[in-house]
Amino acid sequence: MDLNEVHRGVGKNKNRKRVGRGQGSGDGKTSGRGHNGHKSRSGYSRKPTFQGGAMPMVRRIPKRGFNNKFASIVYGVNLCQLAEVFEDGAEITIELMAAKNLAKGTFDEVKILGDGELTKKLNVTAHRFSKTAEAKILAAGGVVNKIPPKRTPKQRVADLAAAKA
Repeated sequence: MDLNEVHRGVGKNKNRKRVGRGQGSGDGKTSGRGHNGHKSRSGYSRKPTFQGGAMPMVRRIPKRGFNNKFASIVYGVNLCQLAEVFEDGAEITIELMAAKNLAKGTFDEVKILGDGELTKKLNVTAHRFSKTAEAKILAAGGVVNKIPPKRTPKQRVADLAAAKA
């Protein structure tokens, strides 16, 4: 065997399995589905929570509390994070925070929280501010700009209804 013959005959794609084409193929008669039962029927599908007829984990685990699917998703950013990343006199927007990995993922609003000390003068634009954050920014000589949220709860409900339809 030569080195140029090593990959000869090795195809990139395999041919698809043709089931139900006689006993000699190995997948004739029942076409690899076994004899009876719901898995052997056409149109069979099962729920992702199905666990072999046992009580599904989803139904076994107790559920507590309330999860409001219409609530706004609020992302919190602390003042200490802003002081770490931005220079004195910087104008901070939500887009800049996202670019610097301070506001990650999907969210409807950004809230500035008052954890940490702020010695820099910052011009911060966000949807919400905690009382302590607002006080610390103003005490450092900065500016607080509040902007309206991207989506109101009514718009959020409408978006969810449109997604279902």
